Amino acid sequence: MKKTLFQNVPCTVCGCVCDDLSITVEGGRITSAEGACDLARPRFLEQNAYFPPVAEIRGESVPLDEAITAAVAILRQAKSPLIYGLSRSTTEGQRAAVALAELVGATIDTTAATGHAPSLMALQQVGESTCSLGEVKSRADLVIYWGCDPLTTHPRHVERYAPPRPGRTIVAVDVRETATSKAANSAIRLKPESDWEALWTLRALVKGVPMPEASPELAALANQMKLAKFGVVFFGGGLIKGALANKNVEALLQLVTDLNDHTRFYARRMRRFGDIAGADSVLTWQTGYPFGVNFSKGYPRFNPGEFSAPAMLARREVDACLFVGSETSAEFPPEAIEHLKSIPVIALEAPNTVTMAPPAVRFTTAVYGVHRPGTAYRMDEIPIPLQVLLPTHYPSDGEVMERLHSAILAELSGDNCGTFPNPKGSKC
Repeated sequence: MKKTLFQNVPCTVCGCVCDDLSITVEGGRITSAEGACDLARPRFLEQNAYFPPVAEIRGESVPLDEAITAAVAILRQAKSPLIYGLSRSTTEGQRAAVALAELVGATIDTTAATGHAPSLMALQQVGESTCSLGEVKSRADLVIYWGCDPLTTHPRHVERYAPPRPGRTIVAVDVRETATSKAANSAIRLKPESDWEALWTLRALVKGVPMPEASPELAALANQMKLAKFGVVFFGGGLIKGALANKNVEALLQLVTDLNDHTRFYARRMRRFGDIAGADSVLTWQTGYPFGVNFSKGYPRFNPGEFSAPAMLARREVDACLFVGSETSAEFPPEAIEHLKSIPVIALEAPNTVTMAPPAVRFTTAVYGVHRPGTAYRMDEIPIPLQVLLPTHYPSDGEVMERLHSAILAELSGDNCGTFPNPKGSKC
């Protein structure tokens, strides 16, 4: 049986988007994934192991055209539709999702709603000093992981972008002991919900304000930061939880700004999924806003909370939902999940994916970077081209949404214009 070896393959399981994997394909299956971490290896090896129907209505297999017609009917009847997900898509699929949301007057939101939405709000307020992961690898002599555990959530992050070496210090700051804090050169244990106080203490120390109540660990960290030649702080889930999480991130970003009066210092978000950074970028360049965008007035509006998917569902303001990858729907509040079960759901999902609510219409879609090419953005907003490894008969999510868009546009161009904002070229 013929074996094919693919070199320098990107992986989109997490935001690292490692692009140095060696993948062996034999008999239409991936038989080995050298260089893949423990999170990525099972994902590669399971590809082409499951073959659900291309399209289903209420759990019954149907032709793709019939499912398209059913999905179009749901979107046309909805007065407040929601499109959610996008972090497992690519630039091509995300652009199709924005176009569809604009056409039907939907709210479009990304998995940032359950992750780094507070960070995006914070950087809009105070800005951010950023660098590429390549610069971190080559130049950083101080690497701080704050409120994150990359050895668990991003297994190759330290290995690829901050490998231990002489002259490099790795510090972990968290409210609990983690695999990363155990492996770091030093670790600072904070009290729960004290990140904001710790960050403002560090700001004062960096500015030379006497802080006799500061802990010796924070005083030492402030001194390390000022003396570093190139410092970076990666921050994650521990800093972005709670009602005022954006204030935590604002404090961190302002601390980094203060440090640039003394040295070079940067901040980077630890993004969870392979192309959530791409979803931020596509929505921003298409609408002006990175997440939670509402098109019900015919133009994009942005208001975090009001147009965030979990909150809208919990308030029962959505009457139809289209998922473009739905894995983080498990993180929705119970009220949101309960409402999902009462409205029609359209799911565009890769094989072997389970949704929180049984979809009225389900499309099985090809996996980008395995079955389809595309572009994914690493957590530092560097675009990475994806390869095709395996054949498939499934359409991509972008292709499905383009078909939905074309079918709806054709209907809107007729006499029955419905309630959508009038698209360009329509007779409405």
